[in-house]
Amino acid sequence: MTPGIGGADRARIWTVSALVQAVGDTLSARFATCLVRGELSGFTRAASGHAYFTLKDEHGQAAVRCAMFRRSFASVDFQPADGMLVEVRGQLAVYEARGELQVVVDGMRQAGEGALYEQFLRLKARLEAQGLFDPARKRELPRFPRRVAVVTSPAAAAWRDVMTALARRAPHVEVVLIPTAVQGAEAPAQIVQAMAELALAHRAGLSFDAAILCRGGGSLEDLWAFNDERVVRAVVGCPVPLVCGVGHETDISLADLAADLRAPTPTAAAELIAMDREAALEAQERLLQRMAHRVRQRLDGSGQRLDQAALRLARPAELLSIQGRRQALLAQRLAQARDRCLREAKADAGVLQARLLAATKAQWPAQQHRIDVLAGRLHALDPRRVLERGYAWLSDPQGRPLTSVMQVRADDVVQGVLADGVLQMRVTADPVASSPRRRRAAKT
Repeated sequence: MTPGIGGADRARIWTVSALVQAVGDTLSARFATCLVRGELSGFTRAASGHAYFTLKDEHGQAAVRCAMFRRSFASVDFQPADGMLVEVRGQLAVYEARGELQVVVDGMRQAGEGALYEQFLRLKARLEAQGLFDPARKRELPRFPRRVAVVTSPAAAAWRDVMTALARRAPHVEVVLIPTAVQGAEAPAQIVQAMAELALAHRAGLSFDAAILCRGGGSLEDLWAFNDERVVRAVVGCPVPLVCGVGHETDISLADLAADLRAPTPTAAAELIAMDREAALEAQERLLQRMAHRVRQRLDGSGQRLDQAALRLARPAELLSIQGRRQALLAQRLAQARDRCLREAKADAGVLQARLLAATKAQWPAQQHRIDVLAGRLHALDPRRVLERGYAWLSDPQGRPLTSVMQVRADDVVQGVLADGVLQMRVTADPVASSPRRRRAAKT
């Protein structure tokens, strides 16, 4: 017994369990049923079906632990998640095993999304509008990387998971750790610095084929560094294809959306980054077998063609005989074709000759009549027939016709062509002066 405790004080000594039970009874009497509004954090569902979580003040100034048993949780019509703003109904009690204050929840409803989740959605919408999550800008992972950078905390279980998976699946892959904090207020700046070191090393000659950014699971607050805008932009600017494996399968961060490929866990990220060695060797063996089969096929076909060529070269006389027979056959076919063409041409010539004679006989009377008509017209228009009626044709000594008195003068020699000869005549007077045209010109 502690010295100084008197008899009056002995009546006030409580056992731990009695004190905790008394406090619990007092709380139950004072807060029979209460409604509490807060933000979910650290939500877990046990195998028994019971749910355990912490209800935080929206400003992060206070928190209370909560338990919701399976029967009560069955009435919840939504999937609770960290960051959600909810209202719970329950009884305030003390968890005697730890002496902790807790709320035994028998009802829960959504009161809106928590502040962190709302901030997540706003930032997601803004970065998505800027194209940072566009699938068109994402790159394919190399099938057989030789060197991989891993950005994570060396003390995290995620680093051990990645190394274990790569050692098992692809022990030939060189892994380079770029250490950084993955949780806390300093984590975003350190992750950005680690991504900058990765890019600097890659450009300086330590080239990487791919990179992994990872950490294990946790609450929304624990993973919040991977929702920082600086981290998202650093992921987008990574010079090599990057796989992001943050948290568990249900955890989605903005870094996951910006990465070239999202993995549900760090182990899955390692499995995605490198093909399993045994599977690669089996695929290589299948390819080698197919290649050998195709090579054998080609060699067999070439050998058969070579044997056939050798057989032909071994008997040149037979080849000459074959070619001679072929030539004779072609000559015979040519002679037959020539004779057939000649017979057909002769037959066609006889038919055409008969048709020509028939056409000539049919056209002869009509053509003869036409010639007679034209000859009659020509005879009627003959100038000599006009001269026989007493007319004469006058011309100058060069034989050019005279059609006007304006063409001659006195003493000019003219010729007069009659029906039976030519007269040489001389003009005795100037016919121009006496012509009517000249007189009209003089009057004018």
